[in-house]
Amino acid sequence: MSAGLDYRTPGAFVIGCNYWASHAGTQMWSDWRPEVVREDFRQLAAAGLQLLRVFPLWPDFQPLHLLRGAAGAPREYRHGERPLPPDSAGLSEEALERFGVVADLAHAAGLALSPALLTGWMSGRLFVPPAFEGVNVLTDPEALRWQVRFVRAFVRRFRGHPAIASWCLGNECNCMGTVATSAQAWAWTHAIAAAIRLEDPERPVVSSLHGLSPLETRSWRIQDQAELTDVLTTHPYPIFTPGCGQDPIYSLRNSLHATAESRFYGDIGGRPCVVEEIGTLGPMIASDATAAGYLRSVLFNAWAHDCRGLLWWCAYDQDRLEAAPYDWNGVERELGLFRADRSPKQVLASLASFRACLRALPVAALPPRLTDAVCILSRGQDAWAAAFTAFILARQAGLDIVFRYADQDLPPSGLYLLPSLCGDQSLTRRAWRGLLDRVAEGATLLATCNDALLSPFNEVFGLRVQSRCRRRGPARLQISGESWSLPAAYRLELLADGARVLAREDDGNPVVTEAAWGRGRALFFALPLELALAETPGAFDPAAAPAYHNAYRLAATWLNSPKVARQDCPAVGLTEHVLDDSQRLLVMVNCQPVPATCRLDLRAPWRVAEAWRTTPVAGDTVAASVTLPAHDAAVLRIERP
Repeated sequence: MSAGLDYRTPGAFVIGCNYWASHAGTQMWSDWRPEVVREDFRQLAAAGLQLLRVFPLWPDFQPLHLLRGAAGAPREYRHGERPLPPDSAGLSEEALERFGVVADLAHAAGLALSPALLTGWMSGRLFVPPAFEGVNVLTDPEALRWQVRFVRAFVRRFRGHPAIASWCLGNECNCMGTVATSAQAWAWTHAIAAAIRLEDPERPVVSSLHGLSPLETRSWRIQDQAELTDVLTTHPYPIFTPGCGQDPIYSLRNSLHATAESRFYGDIGGRPCVVEEIGTLGPMIASDATAAGYLRSVLFNAWAHDCRGLLWWCAYDQDRLEAAPYDWNGVERELGLFRADRSPKQVLASLASFRACLRALPVAALPPRLTDAVCILSRGQDAWAAAFTAFILARQAGLDIVFRYADQDLPPSGLYLLPSLCGDQSLTRRAWRGLLDRVAEGATLLATCNDALLSPFNEVFGLRVQSRCRRRGPARLQISGESWSLPAAYRLELLADGARVLAREDDGNPVVTEAAWGRGRALFFALPLELALAETPGAFDPAAAPAYHNAYRLAATWLNSPKVARQDCPAVGLTEHVLDDSQRLLVMVNCQPVPATCRLDLRAPWRVAEAWRTTPVAGDTVAASVTLPAHDAAVLRIERP
């Protein structure tokens, strides 16, 4: 087994890519050239990659044809005209032997493999055995029976191979068909995951799905995948992810996208989550240099937040291939680490320099980051939009958050965030009362509001609602010395009744307030801050946009943070990791395309003892000036006597 590359070690980070043979793409199993695969693996291993996600294309490995009799009645499954052996799983022995060669070549090159077992969807094309063309393979019981047989036989065949690190359900299998309910999605996932574990109970089962949600109304849910698999996955392509195509690929928004989405899945699911596919989607989105900078910041952000690994899509450009899906989809052709002529792109250097940095550090696995706040996603809202914006604002405000869904138990925290509450069922009575108990015990709550109806409300926030109506235009307010304009659907006319007004609309209507609740504080922001910014281009540009993160800084006024370091640049993220009582690591990531110089303040008597990728200039024992190149990072070791 490929030890340490299975995503299960906290703080460890695996780098790799998604692999199709450089000469053939999805036709690699039929246009079989092992000498090309050998050279590919040599080149990828020499570049410092550790893990390849590989794809046994379903119709190549289980080439079933359904022969029919009178009136089209199903009669027999065969490989063309060849009958299947008794008790057969319908797999092609030739394809299995070829996969065995791939596994041997990978092991010889020092590479681990994560096979995507049911590769029935790839790059915009459906690939299923001829017997199941026109069938909904996610819900049809006959198709599911043969999928289970495929998975069991394949895993049984290769479970003893040392190159195999993990088993993926497949590749974005939620694109292979439709499901009407979350129960149908659960049933398919359970069948495939159970089949894997029946044959190999040791290696982790990786979800390999994308586009998940915590909401009860969605079919493919984070919680269900976390229940049934061992590792969750994100495929955070900015132009395909809601709210992420607003800004350039080099923006702070996109530098944080992969990390925010992975923590969104991992925190709510309670499982490790890896960035299993990522890329810029070609030269019309970003130049080579821009893509390399983007990847640098994504790598360090993901590592600092324990995202366990990142696999680039993909190994080689596929612009010379004539088969579909490459013939169909321009976005699929130029995504490699290497061009078709084997020349490397600049993103490869970003991967190599990142891995070199990790090898130079005094720890093999990064300790968990310290966190300050819990962000609670609720019913009836666009949970991803609220979560992503909350993550960005928290980062800019110097806060580290974890996510929970409304019906989950809440960890202890000094600060709770309820972003952009929606509707009259956002929180159950028991969830709302439980949260208020935490506030009464001394925590701070910040609730931002879209159109929520909370009960109790008045006594919690020290406010009385005089009326509610649709807005005729954006809300304009004065806060922290700035003028903000935010789109919002509703206006609450509020009267302070015990609350302190922190910000007002231009007509004097309270819009941000603070009140005591027991030993804690309850802050109310009468606008959907997170949902508004999610669809606002440039909303997080430190050079041009208002400092919207000051709303979160305001909520942190009463926070007793466990962290000892802070910095003053909203484009730079800072995480803090405890080594022991007298040592910590700081990870600073510049998420913008220009250099950043930050003042790093340390609580006395902490001081900077060692640095990687930067040279801090100490002003005294508790302060330093740290300069970070564009889209780059620094790792500092701080210590105290």
